[in-house]
Amino acid sequence: MSQTMNIFGRMLAGGIIRNDEMGEAWEVVFRAQRLSPSLNNSTTIEETRERLSEIVESKIDKSTTVFIPFYTNFGKHIKLGKNIFINHACTFLDLGGITIEDDVQIGPKVNLITEDHPVDPSKRKYLDLKSILIKRNAWIGAGATILPGVTIGENSIVAAGAVVNKDVLANTIVGGIPAKILRTINSD
Repeated sequence: MSQTMNIFGRMLAGGIIRNDEMGEAWEVVFRAQRLSPSLNNSTTIEETRERLSEIVESKIDKSTTVFIPFYTNFGKHIKLGKNIFINHACTFLDLGGITIEDDVQIGPKVNLITEDHPVDPSKRKYLDLKSILIKRNAWIGAGATILPGVTIGENSIVAAGAVVNKDVLANTIVGGIPAKILRTINSD
């Protein structure tokens, strides 16, 4: 990895980030904290889109709907496609990067977590970052948790309450803790 890569590039590249390397990143975290109350007091979908666009530093397409409350600890590393629906009370911890492609549906209280910590107690306060990718037309059921480094395949379904710690193939339904394949989806 290049020594000249800034902290944000290193975060998106994944891997261990030490506490003493987080200076500029903490500024973004504190910015998200300052902007979140305004987001979660929005009174229209348009206002929600506008406020969330400010947090993620990218315009949210008018075809995308996000219900509040919505929680993020960073925001800058969230990338949203078109025609996405995100239901109430979702949490996106996006230091490692979250990409959601077009036509995805996300149920209420879904957690997308890109951050972990090393097992070694002397390094436990470091961050271990891995991105999440949710591919086109996936559906994440209520209360599901997607863990760091997971890709959810195109057209797949994650059942309500599932904890997904491994990639999900396209056209597959998974459920349980940890999530396991329940069946495949036959498209007509």
